[in-house]
Amino acid sequence: MRPQLWQLVRFGLVGAVNTGTFYLLYLLLHPHLPYFAAFTGAFFLSMVGSFFMNTYFTYRTRPTWRKFLLFPLPNVTNYLVQSGGVFALVEWARMDDRIAPLPAAAVAIPITYVLSKIVLTGRGEHPARPAPDRAAGSAQSDDLGAAPVRVEVVEQ
Repeated sequence: MRPQLWQLVRFGLVGAVNTGTFYLLYLLLHPHLPYFAAFTGAFFLSMVGSFFMNTYFTYRTRPTWRKFLLFPLPNVTNYLVQSGGVFALVEWARMDDRIAPLPAAAVAIPITYVLSKIVLTGRGEHPARPAPDRAAGSAQSDDLGAAPVRVEVVEQ
């Protein structure tokens, strides 16, 4: 199987574990909080676990404070999609508020994959490919994998 396909499979496995963790937290918080507060609390608590599972297992990269601080960015989009979905399913479609987070999460998965890959591995870099040559005169890439800037000295 191609490395990128394995990465997608690992992302799915992490997503399944994280969804289970989120849902368990949601069910534990639900009796004590309004459904939306329970949803929000469970979402943010499970995001910490998601960061570590995705860095170590999915993308096989080193966790850094920078990545940890940026990791919420893809999850903000995920949160907006999921919370909008939960609200619409509960309030408009009259779905049971204990079940509504599951279909809402399914809609957000592809968006989260693309954005988390950008944050954790860098734009366009594939983890199976070797890093570009870091010849003298070129800058190192940052934690986000931004393309190095080549500096050439021209003698006159």
